Amino acid sequence: MLTRGRVVALLTAALLGTGASAGPATAAGPVTDAAFAPVDTPGAPLTVDPAAVERALACSPGVTGATRTPVLLLQGTGATAKDNWSWTYQPAFDALGVPWCALDLPEHATADIQQAGEYVVHALRTMAARAGRRVSIVGHSQGGMVGRWALRWWPDTRALVDDLVGFAPSNHGTTRAVCSAEDPCSPAGWQQRDEADFMRALNSRQETFAGISYTSIYTRVDETVQPNQDAETGSSSLRTGDGARTNVATQDICPAAAYEHLLIGLVDPVAYALAIDALTHDGPADPSRIDRGVCLQVLHPGIDPVTAPADGAAAAISFQSYRARTDPAEPALACYTTASCPRSAPAAACTPARRTTVTLARLARVRVTVNGRRTAVTRTRTGRVRVRLDLRRRAGTTVVVRARGTDARGRRVSVVRRVVVCG
Repeated sequence: MLTRGRVVALLTAALLGTGASAGPATAAGPVTDAAFAPVDTPGAPLTVDPAAVERALACSPGVTGATRTPVLLLQGTGATAKDNWSWTYQPAFDALGVPWCALDLPEHATADIQQAGEYVVHALRTMAARAGRRVSIVGHSQGGMVGRWALRWWPDTRALVDDLVGFAPSNHGTTRAVCSAEDPCSPAGWQQRDEADFMRALNSRQETFAGISYTSIYTRVDETVQPNQDAETGSSSLRTGDGARTNVATQDICPAAAYEHLLIGLVDPVAYALAIDALTHDGPADPSRIDRGVCLQVLHPGIDPVTAPADGAAAAISFQSYRARTDPAEPALACYTTASCPRSAPAAACTPARRTTVTLARLARVRVTVNGRRTAVTRTRTGRVRVRLDLRRRAGTTVVVRARGTDARGRRVSVVRRVVVCG
C-alpha cells in the first residue's frame, strides 16, 4: 500500500536528502527602493534566443485557440520540467481538460534567474498569442517566483496573466542559502539568498499587480525556503501591491500535513486542491472552499499510484546527477532594473506598431493563417490580399502570416510574411 510515509521515504530522501533545520528567522521584508526602476518602465528588449525558448516550451494540444485558460508550468531549481511535471501536473491537467505548456528553464533552472525570467516573458507572449486569451502560471519553488520577475520588469506581461500559483515559492529568498567565494553556489543559488540583490530588485516598490490573482501555498515544515511559519514573516507570502492575494499554509487546511518543500510541488493533494481552486474561480484560492476530505489523500489526482515510485526515482536520478556550474559571486543585476541601460533606437527589422496591415499577392481561393490560426482577409482595389494584424499582446514575438491560394495561372502557391514586433 502506498502510504503517506512511504511516499515521503521514497521521494523526499531520493530527491532531496536530509537537511539540517534552521532556527527561527525573519525573511527579508519587501523593499521599496527608489534606486530601482518604476513599475511602469517599459520592458527592455529580450536578449535570449527566441528559437531556444521555443525549443524549451512543450505544450499540450488545445493551447492554440484555447477554450479555457492555459497554464504555464515552471519547475524548481535543480529540476527539469520533465522531472517536476511529466508525472504530476501534466497528467492531472490532461484529465481536467486544462491546456498547458511546460517551460524547461535553462540549466535545470540553476542559471541566472534573470535569463530564466526572459524565457518566461517570451513564453507568456507566445502562449497568449496562440491561445487568444490570458495565461495562468503554476510554479514550484523558484518556478513559483520567477514569473514575478517577468511581471515586475516587463509591464506588458501583466495583461497576459490571470493567476499566478506558487508551491513553496522563494519569493523572498531563503536564510538556508549560504554562498561565498570559498563555497560558491550556482547563479540561481546566489540569487535566492534572502539578502541577495536579486531579491531586493524583485520585491522593490510592489510585489503584486492589479488584475492578477496570486496564490502562494507554503508548508510550515519547509526545510529549504525558510522562514515559512506564517504569512506575516514567511518567505513565500506576498504582502504588498495591488494584486488579489492568498497566502496559505497546507497546515491551515490539514493541521497534520507533513509534505515539505519538495513534495508540496509534486504530489501534495492539499496544494493541488488549492491550486485547482485558484484556477477555476475568479480571484486567488479561497481556503474555505477546500473539502477537508483532502487530508485523507496521499497523492493528488492525476498521479498514477502504481508508477509514482518509479517516476519519482527517475526524477531523482535526473536531479541528483546534474552538476550545476558555480560562480564565486552573485550575478550582477541587469541594467533595466535601475533604468540605466544605454538608450538605443528600435531595430529597423522590428515594428513598434500595435496594429499593422500586411499586403500579399493576388490569390484566388485563398486561405490565410496568422501563427497557425485562420484569419479573415480583405482585398485592395487591385485584388491583392490584405491582412490586418493586432499586435498589442505580441511584443517581442514574430508573427507569421501564411497564405495559400491559386495564382493567375491556376497554380497552387504559398506565401509567407514574418512581422517582428519590437519588445
